Amino acid sequence: MLLNWTVMILYNYFSAMFVGPGYVPLGWTPEKSQDCMYLQYCKVCQSYKAPRSHHCRKCNRCVMKMDHHCPWINNCCGYQNHASFTLFLLLAPLGCIHASFIFVMTMYTQLYNRISFGWSSVKIDMSAAKRDPRPIIPFGLSAFAASLFALGLALGTTIAVGMLFIIQMKVILTNKTSIESWIEEKAKDRIQYYQTGETFIFPYDMGSKWKNFKQVFTWSGIPEGDGLDWPVRDGCHQYSLTIEQLKQKADKRVRSVRYRAVEDYSGVCCPVTKGVKTFFTTPCTEEPRIALSKGDLILATRGLKHWMYGEKILDSAADGAIRERGWFPRKCVEKCQYDSETDQPEDGEKKNR
Repeated sequence: MLLNWTVMILYNYFSAMFVGPGYVPLGWTPEKSQDCMYLQYCKVCQSYKAPRSHHCRKCNRCVMKMDHHCPWINNCCGYQNHASFTLFLLLAPLGCIHASFIFVMTMYTQLYNRISFGWSSVKIDMSAAKRDPRPIIPFGLSAFAASLFALGLALGTTIAVGMLFIIQMKVILTNKTSIESWIEEKAKDRIQYYQTGETFIFPYDMGSKWKNFKQVFTWSGIPEGDGLDWPVRDGCHQYSLTIEQLKQKADKRVRSVRYRAVEDYSGVCCPVTKGVKTFFTTPCTEEPRIALSKGDLILATRGLKHWMYGEKILDSAADGAIRERGWFPRKCVEKCQYDSETDQPEDGEKKNR
């Protein structure tokens, strides 16, 4: 049984790694040219982003139904390998639970055979078994320490990977991805902030957990569809989510603030010269840092107490240059002042937008 767990875990692990998530074809455009207005354009892939696809900075491609980039499989989790990845997250804790049971019973029986009770003390002799002078497998102090260490690894893996499996099943049963769950949360915030009275309905939730489950898990192992066109629920159409993404992108531009670099920053993860607080509060994320030179302009979209995230404003941005986005220390920049009061948007105007 333990070998069976191992085979199934490795099979799904390598399937998720080598099959991959599936990528949007380079230069892809929708069949109807008028549908391009509902989609974002990727300058790196030179194609439109298909519904439910996102560009991965690690893979440097637009990934179909991207959930996240997993460093453990050195690949993205997406359309084609979502089922294999989730099965791996299920089987790994089950195998570790089985292994933990074996470790616990082994240590219990071996210690029981080596323990002796006296009037004033309890002694454990790890050199030889008292009741079984000829054990099948030699079990000394080193074997006990190794078993205890392996038990800790097995229990830790069960908890950590098991929590990831629960998170994945929650999004699968609603036919979402981790990114789409975040988009839905931002849609609610946008509607509440501007008080537009809209009602955002996630278009790909079929209304039944079983139907959503079958979108990912099939008997053939091949997910339904082609990764570009997706079935949607009543009242929605193929581009309901992409339209919401465009609205959020426009809202992001409205809320962004322009800053000017007043100090140079090399782009290192933990800068020593920018203060102790900046060093110890570096963002724990895979998102990149951007190097700054004095005088650079940055459009900041979000921030922490000592760090900010934004996009560097390049002179060649109109020529289709690749954008530079990432984190940078807050103390390296200062907010740009408007030339006049009329240049600053009124609160009411911003609210209406």
